[in-house]
Amino acid sequence: MTDTQPKSDLPPDRAPRSRRKRADEIVDSIKRMIVEHGLGPGDRLPQERDLITQFAASKGTIREALKALEVQGLISVRTGPGGGAFIERMSEGRAMSLLSNFLFAKSISIAHIYQMRRALEPLLAASATPHIDQAGLARLEAIIAVYDHEPADAQERWTQRMAELDFHAVVAEYSDNPILAFTCRFLQRMLKELTIAQDIYVQPEPVQRQSGIEHQRDLIAAMRRRDAAGAAAILAEHMAEAEQQMLGLQAKLSDRFLIETDEPKRAAARRRTA
Repeated sequence: MTDTQPKSDLPPDRAPRSRRKRADEIVDSIKRMIVEHGLGPGDRLPQERDLITQFAASKGTIREALKALEVQGLISVRTGPGGGAFIERMSEGRAMSLLSNFLFAKSISIAHIYQMRRALEPLLAASATPHIDQAGLARLEAIIAVYDHEPADAQERWTQRMAELDFHAVVAEYSDNPILAFTCRFLQRMLKELTIAQDIYVQPEPVQRQSGIEHQRDLIAAMRRRDAAGAAAILAEHMAEAEQQMLGLQAKLSDRFLIETDEPKRAAARRRTA
């Protein structure tokens, strides 16, 4: 820096940030407008020309902002008579798909997922305990009946493994914390979609699920008596055990893969020495 250059007294972490794009600012302003005006799914945003006037922006900038909102799933833009920008209801499935896309190249592992589940599932159980009703408890008991016996074939084995995750999804329905419930359901969905987890689920390995079923039945009992602390403690133990089982099955699968991969090399070596 020369003596003629202005100096800044701000530390590096407080230096002025680059200016945001005008379209991004408009996106945020439209979101605030939706909340402040109490707009909901099906309601129409102001027409394009009115947005141009309101935000003193060009047509291209307004269209860029509307396109960003559409990509986020917050609005849909319809053309023709009666068209315009309409507010959409963001489905949980779409939100999870967008988040999955963000994490697609992040090398997510079973260990990563269970680290989160061990931390969050006990909180989820505690938050659901005061709110779950008899119908919810009956649903949990019915789900256990899906996997409380050995599977007859590969299809039933897969159905059982999916039902084990569905048990926790039902618990999440009764949580009074929507962020916690969404996050836990997202982790459950990731286990259903993660390739290595799917490979584990289709293996004909005997699953030691009796202890897990006992934990789940104990959880139902704790929730029935409105014991939130007890429900959290049961889920903490259950998640720790489930993590150990999944990582153990993953290790077995990896060992089997290495053996199957190395066998052709060993066979070729035997032929060369014969």
